[in-house]
Amino acid sequence: MSQMTVIHRENDAFAVVVRGHIVHVDQPYSAGGTDEGPTPVELFVASLAACAAHYARRYLVRHGLPADGLEVTADYAMSVSDPARVSRIGLRVRPPIPLASAKTAELRRVVEGCTVHNSILDAPRIGLEIESPAKAA
Repeated sequence: MSQMTVIHRENDAFAVVVRGHIVHVDQPYSAGGTDEGPTPVELFVASLAACAAHYARRYLVRHGLPADGLEVTADYAMSVSDPARVSRIGLRVRPPIPLASAKTAELRRVVEGCTVHNSILDAPRIGLEIESPAKAA
């Protein structure tokens, strides 16, 4: 089982510690933050785009195709109704070279099978516990 920890820094800024790596998250100035990092929602969309890029690169390498210069861009929209959520994500995968239509279709299937994409389509169960603060010594 993998674990990460989110530590409050100040105001709306947090540090996410993942395997010794630190990712800073915050809110933009317009939402009262200090814009020191992406928002949690942006990280969510970025994780899908990064997973798509990982799977696309592996596909290209496996088929002896150039992978340097591969690019994936993502855009998203928030729902206008409750509950607050991402309602649409658009991914664009740009291989560094043109692909034949059969290879393009294969690449699409591979990218659509990425772990984050699968986790969104078949959403994980989310458990939540509210713990008491540690007692001072």
